[in-house]
Order: sequence, then C-alpha cells, then structure tokens
Amino acid sequence: MAELKRLYEDEIVQKLTEKFQYKNRMQVPKLKKIVLNMGIGEAIQNIKVLDAAVEELQIIAGQHPVVTRAKRSIAAFKLRTGMPIGCMVTLRRERMYDFYEKLVNIALARVRDFRGVSPSGFDGHGNYTLGIKEHIIFPEIDYDKIDKVKGMNITVVTSAENDDEGRELLRLLGMPFRQ
Repeated sequence: MAELKRLYEDEIVQKLTEKFQYKNRMQVPKLKKIVLNMGIGEAIQNIKVLDAAVEELQIIAGQHPVVTRAKRSIAAFKLRTGMPIGCMVTLRRERMYDFYEKLVNIALARVRDFRGVSPSGFDGHGNYTLGIKEHIIFPEIDYDKIDKVKGMNITVVTSAENDDEGRELLRLLGMPFRQ
C-alpha cells in the first residue's frame, strides 16, 4: 500500500472528521482520480509532436494515454473535427497515490522560483486543477532526449462537497499552497 494512502487512513481521516464534524466515515473527502492532460496545438501541422507527447506522458504517468481529438472545426486554426490535438491519462487507486506523492515531493520542488501552488485553482466542488509550464520537472524525463518543452494540466478530483474541504484534504496530503 502506498505511503500516502496509509497516511490518509491513519491520520488525515481523523483530522478532517474533527475539523468538519463528519458523523460518518463515508462523508470524509478522499482522492477519486488524477487526470493529466497535454494539449498539443502543433499536432495540426506535425503529427510527430503528438507521438512524442504520448510517449512522454506515458513515461510520467506509468500508463498509456488516450489521444484526444478536436470536437469541432475552427477555420482560423486550420482545425477540422476529429483531428488529433492532444493526449490525456486518468490515474486511479495505487497509481494515483504514487503520482500524487511524486508530484508533491519531487516534481513541484524542481520548478524554478517555486513559492507554492495557487490556492485559487478550485472549481467550486472541491476539485483542483494545476497548470505546469514545463513537463521536464518530472524525474523520469531525460532532458537530453526532449525536442520541445511542453506544458500540461493536472486535475485532482476529490469527493469533497466544497472547496474548503478539498483544500484542507490536499493541504493535509502535502500540497504546497501559496500563502
């Protein structure tokens, strides 16, 4: 069992129950899934960029990503419905906890001039989205083999009812929020 999951079950559930006065253990918010998404606008002209992004996202997540396609045509961008424009992967259970631990303890610490993540990335339902400008902050990525630095969105989906519960859950799980 992942170290983070053990910490959640042993300590965090109790702290959240005390703070928010839950009557039932099933009311306590928990992580449901983590979604990693890379939008590759360059894939319209050069499909090889998308292949490289899929490979790199697979290395980061430890799971094969799905290629996302355009939902509608946009003439100004020379984009047609169904064209591949990005990739995404959804992590659950053990892989989710392993990735979260790696993100918080290793990857975010490697960001230049890091002062904490923005506390305003919540959606109103306790889910948190974080944008990363450089995917090279992950230790599995070999900097020498990268042709272009890509950004990604990381969405942490929780079972929290509101942002306060979600923020407290992520804070207790180690997310370094900016003060």
